[in-house]
Amino acid sequence: MQGKIALEEHFALEETTGNSEQYAMVGSWNDLRRRLLDFHDQRLASMDKCGIEMSVLSLNAPAIQAIPNVAQAVEIARRANDLLAEEVAKRPDRFAGLAALPMQSPDEAARELSRCVKDLGLKGALVNGFSEAGSSDTVIYYDLARYLPFWATVEELGVPFYLHPRDPVPSRSQMYEGHPWFVGSAWAFGVETAIHALRLMGSGLFDRHPRLQIILGHLGERIPFDVWRTDHRLGKSPRGIPAKKKMAEYLRSNFHITTSGNFRDQTLLSAMLEVGADRLLFSVDYPFEENEEAAQWFDSVPVSETDRIKIGRTNAIKLLKLPLA
Repeated sequence: MQGKIALEEHFALEETTGNSEQYAMVGSWNDLRRRLLDFHDQRLASMDKCGIEMSVLSLNAPAIQAIPNVAQAVEIARRANDLLAEEVAKRPDRFAGLAALPMQSPDEAARELSRCVKDLGLKGALVNGFSEAGSSDTVIYYDLARYLPFWATVEELGVPFYLHPRDPVPSRSQMYEGHPWFVGSAWAFGVETAIHALRLMGSGLFDRHPRLQIILGHLGERIPFDVWRTDHRLGKSPRGIPAKKKMAEYLRSNFHITTSGNFRDQTLLSAMLEVGADRLLFSVDYPFEENEEAAQWFDSVPVSETDRIKIGRTNAIKLLKLPLA
């Protein structure tokens, strides 16, 4: 398929490249680092080869969310967003951007998102999971009451918020002791992001702000495949949950799901059955995944051509309000 739009594609600042070294395959770090810092050379050539018309770029992980000093987090986020907007402006036909946010401070995050959308033309935000504030052992999730004004700003701006994975902090990683191979994208990313998304649902956030739209990568961080059981058990033992609706209802009305890094027919089809083709979006997770592998899979996945065009292109245009036909 030509004209695909890829929604979770990453870049880095010099200061944040080191965050990604732990996720490089053996012997591949120099190449990964080069591709994270590149905008217009190898990245565009790979996009052209794979029928990707536009990449929506966002900062690598955990980056801003792993900076405990609030002032420093604000500064680095602004620099990342300014650089991203500058590079997008060079090729607005090929790139769009999602803002990095200093979520350590809800007020600063709201101000930066407003600046990025209104002044820089970015299309929303991508945040790398929970934030550390004050110390590297803190874990701040965004269902807390102090974030309600921030979410009101997101809803007012009418832009999506991409909840991207990160690893748990070491003090909360006991379950992986002796099993380091399950840390990162193999397992821990999905677990961490899923519970964060469920916390947002369960807190009643979407009852207060029903127009909020959250994006999850990796075909939903496993939530679509367990949501029936989650609701089934909550129905028998709700334990005072504030949410007024079932988790599946929020999933179908307040969430969008991308294919980033999860290129499997059965998983995509299952997600389609749960949320519908209108809430699925093509993504690669470049440069941590390869455009070629993602494109070859997506172009041949057994869905109708109508759904392929929706997932590969038109859903992203609608959600991000992209200036494309």
